Amino acid sequence: MAIDIAFFLETLRQEVETYQVPVVDLIAVQSRSAFKVLVATILSARTKDEVTALAAQRLLERAPDTESLRRLSVTQIQDLIFPVGFYKSKAQYLSKLPEALDAFGGKVPDEIDALVTLPGVGRKTANLVRAVAFDKDAICVDTHVHRIMNIWGYVKTKTPLDTEKALRKKLPKKFWKEVNRILVAFGQGTCRPVGPHCYRCILEQQCPQKGVTPAKQPKDLKKSPGRV
Repeated sequence: MAIDIAFFLETLRQEVETYQVPVVDLIAVQSRSAFKVLVATILSARTKDEVTALAAQRLLERAPDTESLRRLSVTQIQDLIFPVGFYKSKAQYLSKLPEALDAFGGKVPDEIDALVTLPGVGRKTANLVRAVAFDKDAICVDTHVHRIMNIWGYVKTKTPLDTEKALRKKLPKKFWKEVNRILVAFGQGTCRPVGPHCYRCILEQQCPQKGVTPAKQPKDLKKSPGRV
């Protein structure tokens, strides 16, 4: 049976208001700076949000704009962003970022084809920057979005890129910009990659749970759907 995607996402939109806000969205709210959102998004790849948040804070205090980042050496950037995942590679990307942005007048572009030309920026990062920094239609598909959409049976795909393509054809446009924020928070808090907490999920009764092995409910825990 096909799920009601609008019901699922609208229910979770309210649910995740009690969850921790993904760091990239938080930076966007605090600064409205496309440059800061881009930097934080590059740092966030394969890194826990709490680690990304501290690294982004350290780096952006020293380099809040393109020109100040240009003045930092690769070693200085490494020291500031450690211990994010692949920090040495990310330091190289960030060191090259100011020169790459020169091609766009020193400003972060808002088109996907332009964003993916920047060092360290793939489709996921480009879509996230377009949606979060510029409030423009984009579908950012990370591992949480890819995994949960397949658990729901809304798509049947093997890679995040395949999921992005499928969602562009199927997902109502009103959800494009926020689907990543909703499902990243939900995926980190309840629908976890290993041992998802289905027993406390607000969608437990409606979810198809495709390919899922839920965690067991602790005997001494009262059921409280969706709470971390």
